[in-house]
Amino acid sequence: MNNKFLTGTGLVVALVLFLGINIIANNTLTSQRLDVTEGSLHTLSEGTRNILNAIDEPITIRYYFSAKQFTEAPEFATHGKRVRDLLDEYVAASRGKINLLVIDPEPFSEAEDQATGFGIQAIPLSASGERAYLGLVGTNTIDDEIPMPILSPEREGALEYDLTKMVYTLSNPTKRVIGLLSGLPVVTTQQNPMTGRPSSQEWAVITLLREVYDIRELDEANPNLTDDIDTLVIIHPKDFSDQTLYAIDQFVIKGGRAIVFVDPFAETDRPERDPNAPQTMPVVNSSLEPIFAKWGVAMEPNKIAADIDLAVRVQFQSATGPNEVEYLPWLQLTAENFNRDDFITTELNSVNVGTAGSLTQVEGATTNFTPLLNTGPNSGMLERDAIVFVRDPAALLENFEPSGGSVTIAARISGVVETAYPDGKPLDELAEKIDPEPDAGFTAKSAAPINVIVVADTDILSDRFWVRFQSFLGRQIPQAIANNADLLINGIDNLGGNDDLISLRSRGEYSRPFGVVQQIRRDAEAQFRDQERALQAKLEETETKMQELQQQRDEGGSYLLSPEQRVEIESFRTEQLKTRKELRAVQHNLQRNIEKLGTTLKFINVGLVPMLISIFAIGISVYRSRHQNSN
Repeated sequence: MNNKFLTGTGLVVALVLFLGINIIANNTLTSQRLDVTEGSLHTLSEGTRNILNAIDEPITIRYYFSAKQFTEAPEFATHGKRVRDLLDEYVAASRGKINLLVIDPEPFSEAEDQATGFGIQAIPLSASGERAYLGLVGTNTIDDEIPMPILSPEREGALEYDLTKMVYTLSNPTKRVIGLLSGLPVVTTQQNPMTGRPSSQEWAVITLLREVYDIRELDEANPNLTDDIDTLVIIHPKDFSDQTLYAIDQFVIKGGRAIVFVDPFAETDRPERDPNAPQTMPVVNSSLEPIFAKWGVAMEPNKIAADIDLAVRVQFQSATGPNEVEYLPWLQLTAENFNRDDFITTELNSVNVGTAGSLTQVEGATTNFTPLLNTGPNSGMLERDAIVFVRDPAALLENFEPSGGSVTIAARISGVVETAYPDGKPLDELAEKIDPEPDAGFTAKSAAPINVIVVADTDILSDRFWVRFQSFLGRQIPQAIANNADLLINGIDNLGGNDDLISLRSRGEYSRPFGVVQQIRRDAEAQFRDQERALQAKLEETETKMQELQQQRDEGGSYLLSPEQRVEIESFRTEQLKTRKELRAVQHNLQRNIEKLGTTLKFINVGLVPMLISIFAIGISVYRSRHQNSN
C-alpha cells in the first residue's frame, strides 16, 4: 500500500516538475534551441557571425508580423515565430549593432500604413478581405532600405542567407563592380517591336547577382575593362575579336580576377542557320584561345563529358511508347564530385550541368591546375555530333563505354603567366591603315600569380538546369533545385576575398538520391536493354524469314502457305510471345525490387525507430517495478 502511494506521489511530483520546467523554459529560454538537423541548418553559421562582428554602423530591422491574424493560419504562424527566433539570435550575436523592432500591423493602423510604405506585401487570409503581414525591412544610418516583402515558408531553408545578405549589403553600401561579358542573351534586351516584349528574359542567376553586386554589362566589341571592375565574368566567348581577347588578357595579367564559362556545345546558343548552307551545323561552341594556352589549360574540342552514374533520367518517346532512361550528356554532380578543400565548392551539395566539356592541364604548364568539379570513375567522352544527330538517349547509353577515369569540368588556375599577345595590341583593318600608337599600358608578364576560374559549361547558368519558379500571391518566387548559382557567387566572393557568405548559400541539401535504388534500377534496366536487343534481333530475323517465305510463294505462283511454312511462322510467333513475356517479367521484377526496398525503408523510418523506443521504455518500466518490489 505504501509502495503504491509513494509511486503515485512520485508520478504527481514528476508531472508537476515537467510542467513547471516547460513553463519556465518557454518564458526564459526562448532563444535556446537544440538543432539536431544534419548540417545544423537552424543554427547561425560562422559566416553569419563573422559578418555580424564586422558591422560598423547600426542597422535597424523592422519585422512586421501579424501574430493575431495568423491564428487561423498555422503554417504562417509557425514560420513567423521561427523568423522571430532567428532575428533574436542575430541581435544577440551583433553586440548591439542590430536594433530589432517587432511590429504587429493591425488592420487600419498607422503600423499597417508604415508596412505598406516600406513595400511589405499583404497576405490575404479570407474572401472577406482579411489580410496579414509577414515581412521585414532593414535600414542603415544613410537611409538605405532593403525590404523583404514576404517571408515565404517555402524559402525557410534560405532564410539565414537572405537575412545575412541583407545585413551584409546594408553594412557595405558600396557594391563591388562585376564586369559581364557574354556571348549569350543572359540579360533583358530591348523590346521586340513586333511583340512588344523583351527579346530575351534575364537569367535568374544574373538577377541574383544584381542583388549583391553592381553588374556592368560590357560591349563585346569594346569591353572597356576599367580599373574599378573587381571581377570579370565571361560567358560563352564565341567569335570574340582579337582586340577583345587582348583586353581580357591584359586585365588578368595586371591583377584582375575572372571567371570564364566556355562550352563545346552550348544548348542555349541558338544561332540562325546560314541560308546559303542550311545543312551546315551552326557554331555553338566557345573557347578562350590563345589565352587558355598561356594559362596552361585546354578544353577538348567537340567532346562532351558523360557519366553513367551521374546521368539525369529523362523521358523520351521510343518506338514502343514513352520510356525513361539516363541521358548521358546531362549530369547531376553531388558532394563526391566537388573539391572539398576549395572554399568555392566545399559547401555545395548538387550542381547540374548540360553537355559540358573536359578541362585538362597543358603539358609543360607552369601554372597550378586545381580541379573543382569532377565526374566519377564511370566517365567518358561523347562525340558532339553523336548528340546532335542521335535522337535516341537509349542508343547513346547502349554504345557508351566508360574510360575508367574522371573528367574535370571546372578548375581554378593560378600562377605567373605571360601574355598571349607578345607583340602588343592587335590591330583591326582600320587601325593598320592610320599608323596606330603603341599601347602604353602593355604588360608582357604578370607581376603576381593570376587567380581565375574556368568552367567548361555555359548551360550550368541557364534557368532550366538549377531553378524552378513558383507563383505565390502574384509573385514569381525562384526555388533553387541545385547549387549552380551558388557556384558562381561563391567564386566571385572568393576571388574578391570575401568567404563569409559562402557557408550560408549551401546549407540546405536539395537532393539526396537513393543510391541503392538507383543501382537496382540501372542493373534491371541493363538487363531489360539486353532482352530488348535480343527481342529486336528475333523480330528482324522473323521479318527476314517472312520475306523469304513470301518470295518463295510468289515465285511458286501460289497464294497459300505450305504446312512447313505455317509451322515455321507459328514457331516464330510463339518465340516472339515468349520473349515479350520475359521482357514484361524483367519490368515487373524491376518495379517489385524498388517497391520492396521502399517498403523496407518506410518500415525502418516509421515503425522500427518507435518500436525500439517503446521497447526501451518498457524495459525501464519493468526494471523500476522490480527494483521497487525488491525494496
